[in-house]
Amino acid sequence: MAVFTIAISGASGAPYAVRLLEVLLDSPHEVKLVVSAAGEKILSLECGIELRGSLNDRYDEIRRALRIAKSEVPLEIFENNDLAAPISSGSFPISGMVIVPCSMGTVGRIANGISTDLISRSADVCLKERRKLIVCPRETPLGVIHLENMLRLTHAGAVVLPAMPGFYHRPKEIADLVDMVVSRILDHLGVENSISARWKGEGMSKILSVEED
Repeated sequence: MAVFTIAISGASGAPYAVRLLEVLLDSPHEVKLVVSAAGEKILSLECGIELRGSLNDRYDEIRRALRIAKSEVPLEIFENNDLAAPISSGSFPISGMVIVPCSMGTVGRIANGISTDLISRSADVCLKERRKLIVCPRETPLGVIHLENMLRLTHAGAVVLPAMPGFYHRPKEIADLVDMVVSRILDHLGVENSISARWKGEGMSKILSVEED
């Protein structure tokens, strides 16, 4: 069983995070979740998930949103200002971390070693411990500062995986686009999945057309 940290910051793209949590929590993996204040607003605006009050209230709301019935599902939630959380230390064994969506403010703080909250500190730990760090920005157009910060993260060992779904699998609904990005995230985490069609060469278009018929 792997242990993954999932962080949600203030960029648009909360459905990607929710779907990633659904898949990971349906597998034998353990998840540590951190949501920034801006991330909470995005979850509310885009997914109708209201995280208010105590950690128990937030835990219950996420369980309801993800339709988690089993009490033994390994999900642990931390406040973003809790710099004493175990995931803030390199001695705590984490298999990888994903920040999805990842705001450009978060990218900038991590790229410049500014650990002002649990998300940026946990990401900094992943880089210094040479662990997998995946950041999923959703911003357009990209400015020079954005590009330079993402390049710095890449040089530092992070994987920059923008939320850019393809269309060769002929998506029929928004969920298909979300699944394609989440599938790529899972690939880089080393988690086997089949939630999205994979490119199989030029013949794939013929396969899809047959399926549509």
